Amino acid sequence: MNKKIAIVTGASSGIGEVTAHQLVSAGYKVYGTSRRGALGHNTNNQFTMLALDVNSDESVSAAVNEVMRLEGQIDLLVNNAGFGVSPAPAEESSIEQAKAIFDTNFFGMIRMIQSVLPHMRQRSSGRIINISSVLGFVPMPYMALYSASKHAMEAYSESLDHELRTAGIRVSLVEPAYIRSAFDANQLQPDQAQSKNDALRAMLDQHVKQALEIADGPDVVAKTVVKVALTAKPKVRYTSGTLAARLRFLRKFAPAALVEAGVRKDMKLDSWLAAHR
Repeated sequence: MNKKIAIVTGASSGIGEVTAHQLVSAGYKVYGTSRRGALGHNTNNQFTMLALDVNSDESVSAAVNEVMRLEGQIDLLVNNAGFGVSPAPAEESSIEQAKAIFDTNFFGMIRMIQSVLPHMRQRSSGRIINISSVLGFVPMPYMALYSASKHAMEAYSESLDHELRTAGIRVSLVEPAYIRSAFDANQLQPDQAQSKNDALRAMLDQHVKQALEIADGPDVVAKTVVKVALTAKPKVRYTSGTLAARLRFLRKFAPAALVEAGVRKDMKLDSWLAAHR
């Protein structure tokens, strides 16, 4: 029996790299992607790295066509490529920075999906797994743009899953909370930072740092992706990790005012802002 073929975007490190390795262990032949391809990346020959920039229609098309040339099929697409901006007031990011976040996190996902869908439709089978975040259903203060990009991903994914079920294709979301990886270390700084907010940004950075110290590693997300890829009847949404599951439960069953109060208390927003007026 031929191996199933998977593409994992953003596979040079973190969640994407670990996911690619775990999919290989689960029996997939995996093509990982990053903007630099295999340059400077050691995969121990477990999976092949391709150069792919999710911001470029031409780059996406070229990489997907190369996989089709080599394998003749694509069974699984994992949309993991993305980036964020370090926690800061929303007005500290320009419209250009907002567009850049959406171009990668949201439109990059759409470029990949639109490129692989014709091949999946031709075979009447396929799985698409989009790596979202708990911020896709519980927005974090001072992470407005990243939260918005994940909300958009969630709406698009749920709608698309309805469209594709009768074609034998399913779309699922994986929603982790804080994950210890290079993602947070590589976040952009706001491009219109205001000095009056320096102390606030320092407090927010410290909050995130403390959360990451006790956070799950990327293997937790990778295991969820493999579970979704292999299950016979996938759901649209899967949380990944204990904290994410708890937040999903609270969002579903707790009153909105209680959830909002919990978010503000966890980040010490009201007490800190009162002390720094």
